[in-house]
Amino acid sequence: MAAEKTADEIQRDIEQARTSLASAVDQLAERTSPKRIVNETKQDLIVRAKSPAGLAIIGGTAAVLLGLLVIRLLRGRRAA
Repeated sequence: MAAEKTADEIQRDIEQARTSLASAVDQLAERTSPKRIVNETKQDLIVRAKSPAGLAIIGGTAAVLLGLLVIRLLRGRRAA
């Protein structure tokens, strides 16, 4: 039969559980911090934008927008 715990042992177990729980809550708070999530997402987007594929997408988008702007300007001159 297992020996019963003393009040001091029970108190020590409670304190250890409390410390462990506090640490887990702190870790969860850090992982779900909106500032941290925003910063990580921002850094990830910067890395992706600087990659060859990201640069190609940005360049292609700029070319399409420039083309649309030129078309609009040319149509505006014809109407005037």
